Amino acid sequence: MSEDAGPNPHADGTGSRADSSDSSDAIVTLRPARPEDAAAVRDIYAPFVRDSPATFRTDVPTTAELAEKIRAKRAVDEYPWYVALSDAAGRDYEVVGYAYASRLRERAAYRWTVETSIYVDPETHRSGVGTRLYDRLLDTLRRQGYCSAYAALGMPNPESERFHERHGFERVGQFPAAGFKLGEWHDVVWYHRRLRDPDGDPDDPRPVSTVEQPADEH
Repeated sequence: MSEDAGPNPHADGTGSRADSSDSSDAIVTLRPARPEDAAAVRDIYAPFVRDSPATFRTDVPTTAELAEKIRAKRAVDEYPWYVALSDAAGRDYEVVGYAYASRLRERAAYRWTVETSIYVDPETHRSGVGTRLYDRLLDTLRRQGYCSAYAALGMPNPESERFHERHGFERVGQFPAAGFKLGEWHDVVWYHRRLRDPDGDPDDPRPVSTVEQPADEH
């Protein structure tokens, strides 16, 4: 059931209708994250930190910390970070989800490989927002020249496992009892997706800004 993360017809920063019957009248827009999105990103992330093994972080980051993280990622221009905004249920184009990529390991030989992360407001689950975000993220990474994407999932997390498998990721490994959170030990399961075939001596990945569309900064 692998899906190809080719160009997304709604990934140019313009609005489109969400693909869920519960949100059929909602317009969802994707764009690169900005430092001023930090408070909304924190609101989405905080419940996962407090109540879930999905992330092994145990302290909720401050808004200032997240703003600086977004600012630094934009300045370095190596890895994309996108947010989804929606006008559903009275929302005034609020951030309802986000996805980003980061360095898998520090050593230079890893530079064609990324780790991906995605978080969506629970009220927006099954609305297609997660799929829109991941399609956009993976396509940008592919166009930049990255070859592989990995996702580390804290267990149990069956919904995220199904989501990654629908997006062409394959389960490739498991770290048993890798972290202790919420009174229990949790495994970490690793998923992998090939973005492009490695071919000889590759060029370094291109900056995000060189592959984005002009309409992305609406």
